[in-house]
Amino acid sequence: MSPCSFATLGPNRRSALAAAEADTAMGRALELLEPQARRIEGPGFTGWLRGPADAAATVVVVPGLDSGKEEFHDLGTALLRRGLAVFAMDGPGQGALAATSVVRADYHRVIGQVIDTLGVRKTGLAGLSLGGYYVVESAARESRVAAAVTVSGPFRLHWDVLPPPVRDLINRRAGGEEAARRFAGQVDLSALAPRITCPLLVIDGGQDVIPGVTNGEPLARLAPHGRYLSLPHGDHLLGNARPDWLATAADWISGALA
Repeated sequence: MSPCSFATLGPNRRSALAAAEADTAMGRALELLEPQARRIEGPGFTGWLRGPADAAATVVVVPGLDSGKEEFHDLGTALLRRGLAVFAMDGPGQGALAATSVVRADYHRVIGQVIDTLGVRKTGLAGLSLGGYYVVESAARESRVAAAVTVSGPFRLHWDVLPPPVRDLINRRAGGEEAARRFAGQVDLSALAPRITCPLLVIDGGQDVIPGVTNGEPLARLAPHGRYLSLPHGDHLLGNARPDWLATAADWISGALA
């Protein structure tokens, strides 16, 4: 498709096309660079499993509201270098599935299906942005999660304070404003945090200040085995501070899963 034709499409169609092209590109790259990588799909998810077949543990990498499995190769690479297997996934309303499904707050049901399908011995979760909420909700309700890391994940959302672009994006991912408001109202970890029995690492950037989003300090405080890492200079997803947290996070979850 030409750039001019792409520009005439609506935002949902542009997003779906871009996600499909990213999905195809990742498949082609892995076919050349990691032919042992496997595409795995199930009810409500799709993704790529990479790493040794006999890995002691597998880390499921969960993207956020406006991201997909293709976007966090640096984290995946760091985990692979530590001998872990990595399943980079899209779930409901994410990446390659955004055009055909809507976001859901009970993400643990999807993670349960992922664990069933992978059939691995030990599972860790790493979630980025809204994916941080997804992995914490899953860790609280899915007993097979052995460790979890969140990066810039929300503790709570306040719909009326969220910036209009964020509300518009949730509207698109949820299928309408009423569903979006309902979804945002469910993103609240205050009751779930004390139920997390596995080790949990919460990573925030001090410059990550989005109106209507409560960052992760209360989560780390309420979780029985929570640890908090805040980098004062870090932005959302701490892209400006990768050397200050990426290796630490990979080492931490590797150790927690050992």
